[in-house]
Amino acid sequence: MDTKKRVVIALAPQMLREFLGSCLTQTESFSLEVVAELEDGMEAVVAVNEHAPDLLIVGLALPRLSGISVINAVRPRHPEMVILVLTDYEDEIYVLEAFQAGANGYCIKDSSMDEMMLAIESVLAGKKFISPGITSGVLGGYLDAHEKTRETTDWDTITQREREVLKLVAEGYKNKEIAEMLHISCKTVEKHRSNIMSKLGIRNVASLTTYAIDKGLVKVKA
Repeated sequence: MDTKKRVVIALAPQMLREFLGSCLTQTESFSLEVVAELEDGMEAVVAVNEHAPDLLIVGLALPRLSGISVINAVRPRHPEMVILVLTDYEDEIYVLEAFQAGANGYCIKDSSMDEMMLAIESVLAGKKFISPGITSGVLGGYLDAHEKTRETTDWDTITQREREVLKLVAEGYKNKEIAEMLHISCKTVEKHRSNIMSKLGIRNVASLTTYAIDKGLVKVKA
């Protein structure tokens, strides 16, 4: 008897997460077991480390820790795990960052269910997948191991840790809360905030929040 492949789903909104989980457990195309469903980035890291799934389906705009940060956190510890990004974001920068962090596939949320299933089937078979709606040049450049030539922006100077701090600041967390979440000191959080503001030329939290929303780190609640 084939052993079921274990799946963790880290997505928002809840309706999509639950619907996808139901489809995966009922489809005859795969032998899958959904072991955890959640929408929080930090909880996603905990769930992956606890369950050691074969497949992680992750969104990019998760609370507390972004999908890219989740991938960066779990990939070193779970090198064999397959990761499929399922997101609204179609911009080239997100696609490249996802693959560079260690994703195996990148699928757009408004894709048909057939396309989502094809994405899952492809990555589980060891193939790269990207939604056809995204420019083919993005994946082509990645597979050819080329960095697309472009001017360096302020965003490029922000480190992964600084992006995590920026996201939490934009979500309204205080320095002490951020320090506890990221397991760093308050002084380190303050240093990161200072560096972020200096690099971006931003002087207040409101502007930081606007910037974080613009970069897709935080979604505006309806």
